Parts: sequence; C-alpha cells; structure tokens
Amino acid sequence: MIKIYVDMDKCQHYGQCVFEAPDVFQLNGDDKLEYQAEAADDMLADLESAADVCPMQAIFLTRE
Repeated sequence: MIKIYVDMDKCQHYGQCVFEAPDVFQLNGDDKLEYQAEAADDMLADLESAADVCPMQAIFLTRE
C-alpha cells in the first residue's frame, strides 16, 4: 500500500493532482481538495505524477 499525505497548509487547491490520479484526488463542491490516505501499489506511477505536477509540492508518498 501507498500512504498519501497532502500538506493542507501548502495546498492551494489548484487540482492538478486530480488530472493525474482522479481515483485518489478530487475537488469537492467548494473546490477544496479531498483525497484518499491510501492507495494500491499499482497506482504508484499516477501518484508520483500527481506529486510532481503539484505547484506547491504539497503531496508526499510513502510505501508500506
């Protein structure tokens, strides 16, 4: 499993991560980021892309 953490103090809710990993990241009705705290290992490439495109570099990934 991959653990996902978004530093919400850094996140500006641009939503670039949503385009890279829509199964994990979503913008809610108020355009605020929501995300799953864990994802399957086969999502790693999409999650790394999401972290890379984040303008604020607010997404952090760890593997268990």
